Amino acid sequence: MPYGSEPAQILSQQLVFQGRKFAFESLQLRLPNQQEGTWQCIRHPGGALAVPVTSQGKFVLVNQYRFTVQGRLLEFPAGTVEPDETPESTIQREIEEETGYRAHQWQKLGEFFVAPGYSDEIIYAFLAQELERLAQPPSQDEDEDIEVVELTAQEVEQAIYRGELADAKSISSFMLARPYLNRVFPTLGDS
Repeated sequence: MPYGSEPAQILSQQLVFQGRKFAFESLQLRLPNQQEGTWQCIRHPGGALAVPVTSQGKFVLVNQYRFTVQGRLLEFPAGTVEPDETPESTIQREIEEETGYRAHQWQKLGEFFVAPGYSDEIIYAFLAQELERLAQPPSQDEDEDIEVVELTAQEVEQAIYRGELADAKSISSFMLARPYLNRVFPTLGDS
């Protein structure tokens, strides 16, 4: 990724708020073009996301309540990278907690920024295959209200175009997964 190659000079930095999952900072900067100003940003440890696909070619998603949008969002399972975790260990834990599946084959799809205009959050996306349904899935977090949904590639695409799947990290990761999946499930490209 092209980040970190042109850092701005920090003239002053103030932590405005430290939350459970992110921090909010105000910085006075001198940009590489020598312009100075004050900017605010959200500092986030990053998130990991899985695009789980069953041996039948169905995608495993979650319909999750999100208080920020006051409703449920259809998404691929994801979670915040904890201080003692790698993105790989985060998503392996999250897929089990959120879906009740364990994946035995993992492929890194890539990484991308969620909203670089105001946040440094990066999503690490993975393809999860060779799924095994767990007899005793781990407990979900207390604040999670999740329903597991399985959809075909065509149903995922239709949900995107109808606005029913409006989560940017899920849409981006689905598109990153397509080239890998088309090799295994050639009919996915026919949707």
